[in-house]
Amino acid sequence: MAPRSQSTARQVRLGTELRRLRESAGLKAREVAALLSSTSAQMSQVEAGLAGVSEERVRRLAAHYACADEALIEALVAMANDRTRGWWEEYRGVLPPVFLDVAETEHHGTFLREVVTSHVPGLLQTPDYARAVFGYMVPELPESELNPRVEHRTRRRSVLERGVPVPYETIIHEAALRILVSDRATARAQLLEVLRAIENGRVTVRVIPFAREGFAGAGIEMMYVGGPLPRLDTVLRDAPHGTAFIDAESQLARFRVLLNKVGKAALPPVESRDFVHHMTKEL
Repeated sequence: MAPRSQSTARQVRLGTELRRLRESAGLKAREVAALLSSTSAQMSQVEAGLAGVSEERVRRLAAHYACADEALIEALVAMANDRTRGWWEEYRGVLPPVFLDVAETEHHGTFLREVVTSHVPGLLQTPDYARAVFGYMVPELPESELNPRVEHRTRRRSVLERGVPVPYETIIHEAALRILVSDRATARAQLLEVLRAIENGRVTVRVIPFAREGFAGAGIEMMYVGGPLPRLDTVLRDAPHGTAFIDAESQLARFRVLLNKVGKAALPPVESRDFVHHMTKEL
């Protein structure tokens, strides 16, 4: 099978987990390749997410690696068998691949927990708000680039609106709610959209007010995406080159602690709803 020209974040993650299992077993790629009558190059492609891997091979690899974690094996098999072609595939070749990777990661998440301090969460943004955010980029995007970005961001909300929505909790700092990324009408419509999301019962929103003492985490922004197992969780963070996908176990543990620390500074859901409601009156 010819190697893929481009891998998705999910395909790369499967390869990464297989590599981690091999390294934990103390085996080199060439040793495993010999056991499977394969080549080191083919093993490297699989572990880099550049080549697919069958369910049978995943199970054989797990056996060679003496992996006794049945839940992990089944989760990796599910990833290997996944042939989902979601709505985001419509944007392949239209938007940078990371946009598609974010949507696919959210689609497969077992839960989503987010912390934002500078903008309303992307999953809750109105089209006008999203247009203002993307329209601020330098150099300025032409309409042919701006429109699909706004549309893609709006369609990401499908994970919250499908028959069985992904559980989603977001912690929003008051600053993100007050910054006027556009005009006051857009800001008010955005706050009303946050309230609508709260009231439909599919989203949990908690607010950190300016007046809250003990919050020094203004730089902590992240989307924590739950996997089928904690080991397969993923953290998404904005980086200078785009969105970074973080999955090292030590880093996941670190971000779990940070999430809990931030959560202690946030108002409970009902108080947060009332807080946002009061803000709409001010506009």
